[in-house]
Amino acid sequence: MKQTIVIHPDDNVAVALQPFFRGSKIQGIGAALVDDVPAGHKIAIRPIAKGEPVIKYGLPIGVATRDIAAGEHVHTHNVKTRLAGELAYQYSPAMTSVESIPARTFMGYKRKFGRAGVRNELWIIPTVGCVNDVARTLRQRAQALVGDSVEGISAFEHPYGCSQMGDDQENTREILADLAVHPNAGGVLMLGLGCENSSVEEIKKYLPEYDPDRVRFLVSQEVDDELEAGMKILTELAERMRGDKREEISADQLVIGLKCGGSDGFSGITSNPLIGRFSDRLIAMGGSTILTEVPEMFGAETLLMNRCETEAVFRDTVGMINSFKRYYEEHNQPIYENPSPGNKAGGITTLEDKALGCTQKSGSAVVRDVLPYAGRVTKPGLNLLSAPGNDLISTTALAAAGAQIVLFSTGRGTPFGGPVPTLKIASNSRLSEHKKNWIDFDAGQLLITHTMEQLTDALMDLVLATAGGQPAKNEINDYRGIAIFKSGVTL
Repeated sequence: MKQTIVIHPDDNVAVALQPFFRGSKIQGIGAALVDDVPAGHKIAIRPIAKGEPVIKYGLPIGVATRDIAAGEHVHTHNVKTRLAGELAYQYSPAMTSVESIPARTFMGYKRKFGRAGVRNELWIIPTVGCVNDVARTLRQRAQALVGDSVEGISAFEHPYGCSQMGDDQENTREILADLAVHPNAGGVLMLGLGCENSSVEEIKKYLPEYDPDRVRFLVSQEVDDELEAGMKILTELAERMRGDKREEISADQLVIGLKCGGSDGFSGITSNPLIGRFSDRLIAMGGSTILTEVPEMFGAETLLMNRCETEAVFRDTVGMINSFKRYYEEHNQPIYENPSPGNKAGGITTLEDKALGCTQKSGSAVVRDVLPYAGRVTKPGLNLLSAPGNDLISTTALAAAGAQIVLFSTGRGTPFGGPVPTLKIASNSRLSEHKKNWIDFDAGQLLITHTMEQLTDALMDLVLATAGGQPAKNEINDYRGIAIFKSGVTL
């Protein structure tokens, strides 16, 4: 195994692939190490003068705040971001075509209106937080309905649906409506209270075309016993679902969300590039992927902008980036308050460092469309989705946009799952071994035993198996939930 890796020939730092102690001599670095350096962190491979860019991935990730000697640990103590405020951008197309290949297949559920599901589950979706306890109790009582083609039952609790205004209220209604027609749900109970802002009748206005035999509604204030009435509806939905059977479906019907969280210094070397290769391959089959976490694009956004299919898509991407920067400014918060403490401990120094690794999940495909928060995928290929970096909020937004599965790369580990199978891709083998109950795939093998092509094949196999019914670790653990983006006033 290599001791370090220099990602790009222009880099002036190497990434440590193992921990090193001060005084160690490493091949490729012309001086003994000045400091202890943890795995995943950066080492100067030549002197870097104060004010000079620190180069990783062939691009600046910040500037040196003082002179840095060869062999010195390069991190937050001697590097700062170069980013600042909103920018003006110019469309400079630099696109690489992804050539078509024959699509593979998976065993899934064909839905009315042409969509495909990878699960056949009963979902209870409260329209307002006031009925969360009712939804939870119904889920518990309805477990007896699970079996045959009814693969599970979930209640997606949230605190919203009332006392909201403006965009917050719109976001809640749109996300709940999106989930109500998600193809992974063979039956949905929309559970309301009756006096909330986002009532059942309001949510109905946001629903696209739907099957009334599969999406049912209950207003708790309008019935004598909401648990009895709810169980009656759930039982009827389950009976209809029992006739559903998995069928062979082309992978061009897959929509896969791309997400990372708890990243480390290996994320941009292993798991994120691997997901990017997977994304390119699925798109070559005619499928779709969605990249989100807009604040974690800051510093690498021009790489995405230059891959936009048209100037109109480029303008939408610029609008997405700058509107998120304004969101920070309007709340008097620093735009670049990132990376997180866990990211920094794992070796990520600046937001540019994080963004250049994060955006690798998009592969090399052309950007076909830009979706607003709570928007739905309508074009095959690579889509950008406006949502924050928060893991639960962005994963929920990916599912609402149509993702049947989310690929979630992580260098630190996390147990959570969204409303759809959330496959955790470890950036390093130590994490994969340590948290076997969380991690679905070890991308750290790329540094030890496997090639990128081998791991891309293996990840595609895993995704298709998951689409065919193999449970993700979050499903085995019953870790599932939703979170809705809130930015404004609560009444």
